Amino acid sequence: MERTILLVDDEENITAALTRLLRRDGYKILRANSGQEGLDLLAQNRVGVIIADQRMPGMTGTEFLTKVRELHPDTVRIVLSGYTELNSVTDAINHGAVYKFLTKPWEDDLLLANVQEAFQHHEMKIENARLAQELQQAMGELRSVNQELEQRVERKAREIVHNLEVLRVSQEMLEVMPVAAIGIDDDGLIVIANQMAHQLFSADSVGSSLLGEAANATIPADLLAWASSGLHQRHEDAQSFSIAGHDVRCWCRTLGEFSRSRGTLLVMDAGSQIKILQIGQHHRRRDDALNQ
Repeated sequence: MERTILLVDDEENITAALTRLLRRDGYKILRANSGQEGLDLLAQNRVGVIIADQRMPGMTGTEFLTKVRELHPDTVRIVLSGYTELNSVTDAINHGAVYKFLTKPWEDDLLLANVQEAFQHHEMKIENARLAQELQQAMGELRSVNQELEQRVERKAREIVHNLEVLRVSQEMLEVMPVAAIGIDDDGLIVIANQMAHQLFSADSVGSSLLGEAANATIPADLLAWASSGLHQRHEDAQSFSIAGHDVRCWCRTLGEFSRSRGTLLVMDAGSQIKILQIGQHHRRRDDALNQ
């Protein structure tokens, strides 16, 4: 970043001497002979540090720097004057219009050190402003991300609630189906069994559950062999098997075509046989109650 300094003094020999002194440090130097000329230069150039004489006709140094503070608050403003004007400069220092007060005649090394410090102060202000702007932008982006995340969470929550409701409805539909349905996973375990399936396969053990049972311990071997043969892939394919002493029409489908599910679904239409089983169970429960 190029360091630009503005010298304002109605005495050209003063600005010339300051220019010779400051040029060795590589500053870009602008010169003005009055406060108004200084304001005109500031309107056209980016200036970091200003050194202004206090005693100038038309506009004093502190009056000039007070206007500069309003128009260009990032500049670092220095008054260069004699001890006799110290009282008039003090008020401007207290109100922030002036960063430092340097006296005439000046000491070269001290003036150079103060100018170096003033530029460091100016650049720190610029950097702090840049960081503050970046922080504000980052906070705005973070708010947007949080809002988007909240919306996603809300949508996901609604989706979960909807899926749970769909699952409840699906479970109820499975339970009230007038056919028996059994799902077998890849490990050969029964993972799904509706009410009709329990009635069909648990005729001799009322209240027992098929879930978690090995399919080969419950389902007839010929039915399982047919299910694994691949001869059931057409929708109209069905075959009758003897289950619990009754002829039952069976359909079989391999899962995974429309979902990530894996395994086999058996659907069995026992027809009136289920009603016979239910009547038999009812009679056995009644007889057991009478014998107690």
